[in-house]
Amino acid sequence: MTGRSVGIRLLSFLVAATACDRASSPAERASDSGGPDNAAGTSAAATAMPGNAVTFDASTWRPPADSEIPNDTLGSSIRRGIALMTHTTDSLPAFAPGRINCTNCHLEGGRNAEAGSLAGSHARFPKYMERTGAVIALSDRINYCFTRSLAGNMLPTGSREMEDIMAYLAFISRGVPVGTKVSGADGLIKMPGDLVGDTARGKVLFATTCAACHGAQGEGQGIIPALWGASSYSIGASMARVERAASFICHNMPLGRGKSLTKQQAFDVAAYINSRPRPDSPGKQDDWPFGGAPKDVPYDTKSGHLAYLPPPLLPRMNARGSVVPKPQRAAALSR
Repeated sequence: MTGRSVGIRLLSFLVAATACDRASSPAERASDSGGPDNAAGTSAAATAMPGNAVTFDASTWRPPADSEIPNDTLGSSIRRGIALMTHTTDSLPAFAPGRINCTNCHLEGGRNAEAGSLAGSHARFPKYMERTGAVIALSDRINYCFTRSLAGNMLPTGSREMEDIMAYLAFISRGVPVGTKVSGADGLIKMPGDLVGDTARGKVLFATTCAACHGAQGEGQGIIPALWGASSYSIGASMARVERAASFICHNMPLGRGKSLTKQQAFDVAAYINSRPRPDSPGKQDDWPFGGAPKDVPYDTKSGHLAYLPPPLLPRMNARGSVVPKPQRAAALSR
């Protein structure tokens, strides 16, 4: 074959390939990059624009339903992840020894925008966390839940269980561009700053409104979480702050009858619950190392915050395993 004929055939191939590419629309080409097996695939809120640009409408995006979990190896990991979050104390007793499961706070599998939504979380990390004073990975944030909110121990990074939970969080974040916030991304809804809880009123409300499910001593029962005592969340949990607890109570409790309490009643109940004994949180004094701790943080910090109505503290069984280390420089880790 002569050099001229080779050149002619090569030119013909390039022309044909270009024509085929132009025949498909930007939307069709975009759909080829994702599918049911792609946790970062497209969503109904992502719209293909001329020139292949894609816009994302956070107001219309919704996390995928469990029925959309793919039937493959990734799907199996995703299903294990939600199972671990729903039955944390049963499945991971060494890491969650109390009476609180992840989905007791992150309602509806983490999809409820008024209950610490986890939807879209996979797109928001790594991120800077003021309480830590450092940029942290999503696995660190998960371990803060295990060590503080569940008053347990760190789940090993790279373990199958951690990867399964991460796979589920990636699934319910499908289609959200990196760095984008969706509904509920800022955690619990902020409550009015001028409200103050009254523990005496809260005690009465708890007895008439909460005790039937959570127990007269806040001990929990069955799948109902403990609200104080050795099996409840630690003082280092976000829920140990009165304002954070009041937001969750106001919007979600009693379960199935959220918003039936006034904001003041929610503050009263939260104040009473958080005045009761609960597990300590080793290393809590190092929180907010550069200052800026919210006024209702119930413990002292080295940066100068003074405890707000601190409750009686109960010792932790494994203090070392309950502290998530801050990111360190590689040189320090190699020593």
